[in-house]
Amino acid sequence: MSVEGKKEFFVSWEELHRATRELARRQLPAEQWRGIVAVSRGGLVPAAIIARELNIRVVDSICVSSYDHQSQRDSAIILKDVSACEDGEGFLVIDDLVDTGNTLRLLRQRLPKAKFITVYGKPAGLELVDDYEAKLEQTTWIHFPWDMHLHYVDPLAGQQG
Repeated sequence: MSVEGKKEFFVSWEELHRATRELARRQLPAEQWRGIVAVSRGGLVPAAIIARELNIRVVDSICVSSYDHQSQRDSAIILKDVSACEDGEGFLVIDDLVDTGNTLRLLRQRLPKAKFITVYGKPAGLELVDDYEAKLEQTTWIHFPWDMHLHYVDPLAGQQG
């Protein structure tokens, strides 16, 4: 159940959708929001779900790079900036996860008046998030549904030899 001493958490599409809808419910009333900024790439799917649930039509993205596959770099960099707002006022900034906080630390400087929400949160980055749905241990590696592939598995009875 672990890789290099880390726990693993597998998230299904259904679980992600349920958790994201619950996070959206806490952002009501929807009229308080001018728009959404999705943190690419992980925040794109949760942002789409929240935009639908809150009936928000203005959805922008900010592209940030902080990982090289499964290892996080010391600092995040903005690859594409947001254009829908100047300082984030009236906007939700949405990401799938806050881990060490490197990405959100950078984005809080860029969009200081935004509300920052994530579906999942780890202790090292929780101080940077205004709301999140589920807390995980710092050493847990999350496998999101867009990173996995479903495939056929032989029945146990067919594996006897």
